[in-house]
Amino acid sequence: MIFQDNVIKEYLRNVYFISGTACGGKTTVTKALGAKYGIPVYDIDEQFTIHRLLSDREHQPAMNTLFKDADAFFGRSVEEYKKWLLGNKTEQLDFVLLDLIKLSKDRVVLCDLFITVEEADRITDPERIAFMIYKPENIVDAYCSRPDHQPFRDYIHSAANYEKARATCEQTLTEINADAYDSMKSSDYFWVERDDTRSAEDTALLVEKHFGWRLLNDFSIQKVEKGSELADELLSFLENCSWAEVKEHMAGLVKNWEFTDWETMFAAKAEGRIIGMASVMKEDYYPLPGITPWVSSLFVSEEYRGFRVGGKLIDCANEYLRKLGFRKSFIPSNHAGLYERYGYSYVKDITNYGGRDDHLYEKIL
Repeated sequence: MIFQDNVIKEYLRNVYFISGTACGGKTTVTKALGAKYGIPVYDIDEQFTIHRLLSDREHQPAMNTLFKDADAFFGRSVEEYKKWLLGNKTEQLDFVLLDLIKLSKDRVVLCDLFITVEEADRITDPERIAFMIYKPENIVDAYCSRPDHQPFRDYIHSAANYEKARATCEQTLTEINADAYDSMKSSDYFWVERDDTRSAEDTALLVEKHFGWRLLNDFSIQKVEKGSELADELLSFLENCSWAEVKEHMAGLVKNWEFTDWETMFAAKAEGRIIGMASVMKEDYYPLPGITPWVSSLFVSEEYRGFRVGGKLIDCANEYLRKLGFRKSFIPSNHAGLYERYGYSYVKDITNYGGRDDHLYEKIL
């Protein structure tokens, strides 16, 4: 089965890729950003054993080629070695993409992998990938010097003729990475060349700037209480927000506090002010009395979009509803492919009181 590029990109919209040449620093940057932002990191090397168990010799011949020892492994010609390495990468990519689709359904994921510029064209958009590049020279020494690559260092040293094994490996990796280096550096994609005078932290800052990420100071989500100072702040936020179609109605609800029982509002705050909101309601703007509860009125100020504030508001609202005993929540939208990233599934089309058709989504809590 062949999937069109636009389909793959849509299902990978929550995945940020860090690729590049060997020793370019992609693993270091990926781990640094994952830790800083609390984003899970997917490393394809860690998944290879699992993927090989799922593979077979007919469809993934390279992944199923085994070697009895280092002499057999490094005893191949450079062309045979290159073909095997690139074959492994291509065959595993199918497993990787399926894993990423599943893992990124309702959250952002960082992926550390090696893909070519041509493969990047197929699976992602330029703003969601960074190439970390290193001019290929002395790759074996640079690769084996890392503590996490100690097993490979031991393996190559176990060859009967270490110098020959090292020379074969060096030539193979140099040729593969030379092509990748030239292609990535001459492309229109964002790339960072390794510079040992620059710290790992500074390199990671370059990539997060490209991704448009930054940490929000003093970020929090709070449940709004009737008559509270936060309610007054939310009213002011609503009266001055850009959501023209809804703000007057929502401002009236907050000003007169027309919420009953468990209905309420949530406010996201950062840098000393409200930057977003969401509500949980018994009913929404639809003649569907049998459907409840609704997560509604989701809005984030334009300058704070891209920080997953909307997703965090939805998560907070759903956790509140779950504790109340609800096992589902519903969201209406005229956008397709938006709320699926937060774990919602399409139910059916619905018509609101204004006569406009929308999509109904539900999530199991």
